[in-house]
Amino acid sequence: MEISAFLDQKLTWRFHTYDNDGDGYIEREDFELAAKRTGEEFGHAPDSPALQRLTELLLQLWDQLSTAADTDQDGKISEAEYKAAFAAGLLETPESFDEGYVPFIDAIMDVVDTDGDDKMNPDEYARWGRSLMNLPEAESLEMHRRIDTDGDGYITREELLESIREFYFNEEPDSLGAQALGPDS
Repeated sequence: MEISAFLDQKLTWRFHTYDNDGDGYIEREDFELAAKRTGEEFGHAPDSPALQRLTELLLQLWDQLSTAADTDQDGKISEAEYKAAFAAGLLETPESFDEGYVPFIDAIMDVVDTDGDDKMNPDEYARWGRSLMNLPEAESLEMHRRIDTDGDGYITREELLESIREFYFNEEPDSLGAQALGPDS
């Protein structure tokens, strides 16, 4: 698959959100750290079933990425390796994407939905963005506003899934998927 300049920009952004320690590589420890920080941010003990499920899914994601992208098998993924995996077809179709991402969205919501209303309010979204992806609060709040397509002040599982799906599959700069690039996209 050909990676457009726009998808390349989005993949660069996403790579850096995975690289939790900022060393220029994605490693298993980045995924473990993201899970730990997210659990702590939302008051989950290490043995919380919701946190254990999120951790399990994040480590499965690491396994999938490392299998597809760690071509030199050094236990870490460079940005070039990450992008090459996408060019080689890491994400086949929106349908196969949904198959893998719906359980992840469910696990995220189970951890971050502190008030139990089955949606993310701006505070929950900002805390999730900070703890899982190192995003500044202002950027997360703007992303929340953009992803909240019905304007009710909340992001549902469906809105979150749609924004992530469009991030990878929609090439339109004004699409919902471009919103993940933050307020300057």
